Amino acid sequence: MNKSPFDLSGKIALVTGASRGIGAASAKLLAAHGAHVIVSSRKIADCQTVADEIIAEGNSAEALACHIGDLDQIEATFDTIKTHHGKLDILVNNAATNPYFGHILDTDLGSFQKTIDVNIRGYFLMSQAGAKLMKANGGGAIINTASINGIIPGNLQGIYSVTKAAIISMTKAFAMECGEFGIRVNAIAPGLTKTKFAGALFAHDDIYKAAMQKIPMHRHAEPEEIAGTVLYLASDAASYTNGECIVVDGGLTISGL
Repeated sequence: MNKSPFDLSGKIALVTGASRGIGAASAKLLAAHGAHVIVSSRKIADCQTVADEIIAEGNSAEALACHIGDLDQIEATFDTIKTHHGKLDILVNNAATNPYFGHILDTDLGSFQKTIDVNIRGYFLMSQAGAKLMKANGGGAIINTASINGIIPGNLQGIYSVTKAAIISMTKAFAMECGEFGIRVNAIAPGLTKTKFAGALFAHDDIYKAAMQKIPMHRHAEPEEIAGTVLYLASDAASYTNGECIVVDGGLTISGL
């Protein structure tokens, strides 16, 4: 029997922001298809909980804390991966921050800098370090979690939307320059998804109702519905997919938001 293109056996995958939401769902799905998943987020206890759930299902995982806004932690993370595994095949940049929800004119400098440091600088340095490991091993796949806000800015989410647009551009830049090394770099742009991270949108009744009216499917997504696209982009099924941003929003953007 031919090997499934979704078989990730023997692959080492690092998923950031994996303690909950889309990151946790993605980590579990990659592990279910054979990858050894390094579950990463800021708090080791939360990472370990997800890793334990993966192991309980008979799959392979470990926990490794990393705050991608901290340059020293990024360096330590990749040093650990290189020492323990000698390679990295899959990197899912999913950790993000959105500390400010309000009018763009009132954005404070602290929130601005934190959002930039994590969502742009963090993704860039994680991708750079990950790609260097992949290059040494003959290739790999990087998947960046962007957002439909990177395509059409979200109301009251100005600086967050700016950073997500930057992630889409960053994805294309890395794809262009790293393709020759067998490294594919792609992004996903989720729509409204039921996560703790998106809690402000669900709590803001007017925004939520407006979205429900415009989404052709008339419902929000669950994290597991986003994870399937992560699996595709990480797998050999996407072996010729590079520099793309796949929108997973139930059709919201086709309605013009």
